[in-house]
Amino acid sequence: MSIYLGIDTSNYTTSVAAVGSENANLRKIIDIKEGMRGIRQSDGVFVHLKELPQLFDKLEIDMKKIRGVGVSTRPRNQEGSYMPVFLAGESFARIIAKALGVPIFEYSHQDGHIMAGILSGDYNELTTGAFTAVHLSGGTTEILSCEYKNNCFNAEITGGTKDISAGQLIDRLGVKLGMKFPCGKELDALSLSCSEPTIKLKPCVKDGYINFSGMETKLLGMAETESPSLLAKSALTFIGKSLAEAINSKKPERVLFVGGVASNTLLRKYLTENIAARVYFSTPELSCDNAVGVAELCRKRCEE
Repeated sequence: MSIYLGIDTSNYTTSVAAVGSENANLRKIIDIKEGMRGIRQSDGVFVHLKELPQLFDKLEIDMKKIRGVGVSTRPRNQEGSYMPVFLAGESFARIIAKALGVPIFEYSHQDGHIMAGILSGDYNELTTGAFTAVHLSGGTTEILSCEYKNNCFNAEITGGTKDISAGQLIDRLGVKLGMKFPCGKELDALSLSCSEPTIKLKPCVKDGYINFSGMETKLLGMAETESPSLLAKSALTFIGKSLAEAINSKKPERVLFVGGVASNTLLRKYLTENIAARVYFSTPELSCDNAVGVAELCRKRCEE
């Protein structure tokens, strides 16, 4: 009986997971002070180092069964991709692997998101052949041409945003409306309470790339005159229209949506109805930052 361990320390979440004969998925979202729109990397590293031992205390698995450790060590599989917060998870993973005498495998945070999405819906067909992945998170909006090879996802950026991400637009509007960062869940719920027609907002899309910063300025200005629920619904519909236009311009056949923003109810409905391709969504639980994807990649590598 074998267990494969995964560790991920992203900008806003400390996460450990196990897959195999025993399964677990434990996460702790970093607390952001009211009115703030993020956290410094140095503070993030400190919080991860504090939270990891506490999560492992709650991880009810037989450590003797661990046969490999997977860890996210960088944002994406590109040269120069680096963020200090991943050092906390990598250090912890190396100590565990050394103590247990098992191999350690490094992945990108993006690898983990894509694999978690595939695992969450049992979309195993996406591990064969090319597909499009759309990574929507707090700091990332990327359209990726993907293929699973050599135990990771060879991903080429073919579109996305050229300025702020969809997640940043959501969070900045949410903070302006008095919400606690990160604002995705609260803005989602608020949008669903609105029965009014959305404000017509024109997307700015060219060759698969989107600009959101101009609309951010417009939406923040409208916060003084429009109802919060209408703004929430209009902003999310605008994001959906922008993404659909950018994705459809690439004429994909299969599209997988991953990342915390992809769990938004209104967005999922809009994209399902307006993407001209077969659409796959990660479950809401595994859309947000988690270590399940890197644990599964570790399992696949060890069992090859």
